[in-house]
Amino acid sequence: MKKIGLIILGLCSQLSFAQANRFIYQVTMKPDSTNRNDIKTELAYLDATPEKSIFYGEKRLQRDSLFTKVRQTGSFNFDRSQMQNLRSNIDFTVDKDFKTNTKTFTSRIARDQYAYEEDRPMEWKILPETAKIGDYKTQKAETQFAGRSWFAWFTTDIPFQDGPYKFSGLPGLIVKVEDSKGDYSFDLKETKKIAAIQAFSQSGNPVKVKRKDFVKQETLFRKDPASFMQASMGSARGGSGISAPQSRGSMRTPDPNQRRQMETRMAEELKKNNNPIELK
Repeated sequence: MKKIGLIILGLCSQLSFAQANRFIYQVTMKPDSTNRNDIKTELAYLDATPEKSIFYGEKRLQRDSLFTKVRQTGSFNFDRSQMQNLRSNIDFTVDKDFKTNTKTFTSRIARDQYAYEEDRPMEWKILPETAKIGDYKTQKAETQFAGRSWFAWFTTDIPFQDGPYKFSGLPGLIVKVEDSKGDYSFDLKETKKIAAIQAFSQSGNPVKVKRKDFVKQETLFRKDPASFMQASMGSARGGSGISAPQSRGSMRTPDPNQRRQMETRMAEELKKNNNPIELK
């Protein structure tokens, strides 16, 4: 009877984790290396099943709900401050497919969405150190990724070899991960069952590129956002080797004053966001 009870318990556990799970992380960021006191904090979600997962910011979900309501009702009854409050430093998604072992990063550069498959393996070194974090017994691991040294604490109590952002591959869920400089950290705050992982609506398909080409485009944008946006309205970006999406003809070109204000605001924002999570 004891053996049968253990088998039933194991089956119940498997069924429990066969449905979708949402892991809620608090993300702490220092995006401005010249102002270490400028600390940004947001919540982000990792929706996961045994086959796949998606990581995204909570504000992305709130924006998507707002725009869905607008499309359904035809009412644009919200003000500029409401949209300002939904601006996010986590303006990207990371999709992981565990069957194909691929990670797809999707983000916007200027007005266009791009997607690339992560091509760098994440090699972990599991350390002997353990710690109790919340309700979980965790073990420490470290890795070098994208120009930073990262330390993670994972738990085998939750049978997902996954974690926030692009982090995965440890023998259990990553409960906490932070870089050695203290610029970025992800801390698990809550877990819950959900009906299905989040699917976001978007107009058109993202431009699929290689990671090196995405980095090249992002560098061009940061160097001169105004010129980049002008070039993106053409049929191709000169010298990039990437076909540009067609410009949205329904959008009106702002008047010169509006355009200058937009360019100034964008340049100021980029200047303050000089400490990205990936340094190379």
